[in-house]
Amino acid sequence: MKIYLISKKLLFSLFVILPLLTSCQALKYKKIDDPKNVSTDPKERIKKNIEEGRGFRIMGGNTKGGVFEFASSNYLWRATLDTIDFMPLASANYSGGIVITDWYTEDNVSKESIKISVRFLSNEIRADALDIKVFLRTCDQNLNCSINENQGRLQNELRANILRKAAVYKKIGIEKYKKENPYKNSQLDDKDGN
Repeated sequence: MKIYLISKKLLFSLFVILPLLTSCQALKYKKIDDPKNVSTDPKERIKKNIEEGRGFRIMGGNTKGGVFEFASSNYLWRATLDTIDFMPLASANYSGGIVITDWYTEDNVSKESIKISVRFLSNEIRADALDIKVFLRTCDQNLNCSINENQGRLQNELRANILRKAAVYKKIGIEKYKKENPYKNSQLDDKDGN
């Protein structure tokens, strides 16, 4: 009876472990390309790797919603976060192109608070690239609150401040690029899509 149980466990172990071992890619023989046949042009290597299904693309492929760079190189994104940095953020989704603050009150005893939503419609530094909404919440003594969208001076001031900061960040970025690449005869505008 003992031998039967041991052989049963051994067979079970083999049936479980053997498929796992044979599916391990690390154990299979890999043919490495001859260095003489590998292109020195990175764009050709990337194209070959994509055709062969190797590697991965972070923000590439068929983009239907526009081209979005990383947050550190997007001037509007950085300017927006710097402009509303005094407010707590409820959500900041770079790939979705939206920043939403939490309700903010300057003093804890006030019955009014604001919430700001900034949606990015484009990476270009223009007034119509931002959809800014400001909501005002007013509560009475019984904590019955009403929420209204506030379209006015604050919305325009936020837009102007964000655009001003983004233009400064872009200017600094261009100067830095020119300093790091003094012999290149190309514009930063072409490089970053702005």
